Amino acid sequence: MPNHPKNESIHMLDGLFWANDPHPHLTWMRKEAPVFWDEASQLWGISKHEDVQNISKSPKIFGNSDGMRPDSPPLPSMINMDDPEHRQRRALVNKGFTPRRIANHEDKVREICADLVDRALVKVRNEGSCDFVMDVAAPLPMIMIGDMLGVEPEDRDMLLRWSDDMVTGTSFTAPPEVLERAAISFAEFQSFNEKTVADRRSKPEQDDLISILVHGRLNGEGLDAEALLHETLLILVGGDETTRHVITGGMHQLLLHPEQRALLADDPSKIPTAVEEMLRWVTPIKNMARTATEDTVLRGETIRKGEKVMLLYPSANRDEEVFDNPFDFDDTRKPNDHLDFGGYGAHFCLGASLARLEIRVMFEEVLRRAPQLNLVPDAELPWRNSNFITGIEHMPVELA
Repeated sequence: MPNHPKNESIHMLDGLFWANDPHPHLTWMRKEAPVFWDEASQLWGISKHEDVQNISKSPKIFGNSDGMRPDSPPLPSMINMDDPEHRQRRALVNKGFTPRRIANHEDKVREICADLVDRALVKVRNEGSCDFVMDVAAPLPMIMIGDMLGVEPEDRDMLLRWSDDMVTGTSFTAPPEVLERAAISFAEFQSFNEKTVADRRSKPEQDDLISILVHGRLNGEGLDAEALLHETLLILVGGDETTRHVITGGMHQLLLHPEQRALLADDPSKIPTAVEEMLRWVTPIKNMARTATEDTVLRGETIRKGEKVMLLYPSANRDEEVFDNPFDFDDTRKPNDHLDFGGYGAHFCLGASLARLEIRVMFEEVLRRAPQLNLVPDAELPWRNSNFITGIEHMPVELA
């Protein structure tokens, strides 16, 4: 039995828990039960920055091989592996994310951002408003990851829909029609992936990520169809969802804090620092699971071998012991030891450099080309109902 007070309002597998501002509950956990047994979800919630970081660095005690999602079996992708299998698979995928390769994308990212912002401004002038999420934030990472996967431009909208449907379908409380859409989208993505893989197999290795995966070898053997499917899915969702939500959430805060927006517009060299605060503030990936490989005691609570722990990144990124005034958005915050991109350790996100590049360049272009954007008064800002990745789904903006 846990040694902490009960709190039946906490249900960490419920997407509504994350969509309806979880921070009052997470603050309670940090103060009253930093290692919290969620009876409804049957897992431990880890809410303190120090503990999330330490567990991320301790794969021998808290492993990934039982799955990074606590409510589904492990899929055959590197995020659900421990070393040495994880290290070998990661080295293969990492060929698409080398520093030189990412740096070479900057001109292309800037061109895409400029075009998206200009098109959004035309829409605002013609129609009175646009949806910053779907017109600006979402297309950028989808174009980039689509191109890196070797996807034809006409297929990008399908990728975006599939990604949205599958992530929304992860919620514990998702209604049947949402689960059905998720299943249909997964089946469509699987069929699409099979055709793409077959095409890459028939050709010499090219520069896109699918070709790299198809022609890669681990211990002399290539990846099978299931592994190729799930590595591609991981790249798609990781490349699309997280960056989109940080761009949206960061813009939302700048619209709420015009003095901070003006500071960045006047001195774009400060934008990289602001990007780190946007990452901390939004924390689009809400949690990852680990499984205890042995009995261990943490802050007076005994975690048994085989039990799941959920690393609560939004809580770690609001930890009062690490961040001054953690509930204030401060685009000059330094240091900023947030735990986005999976915290630290072996599973640090391969796409972190690409995400930072996309977010930085987008705000350089938005602040230069559209400094006069405002939120549409009284517009609803719906949040995604998901227990994994969430953020603002739609954000209407207009000219001041």
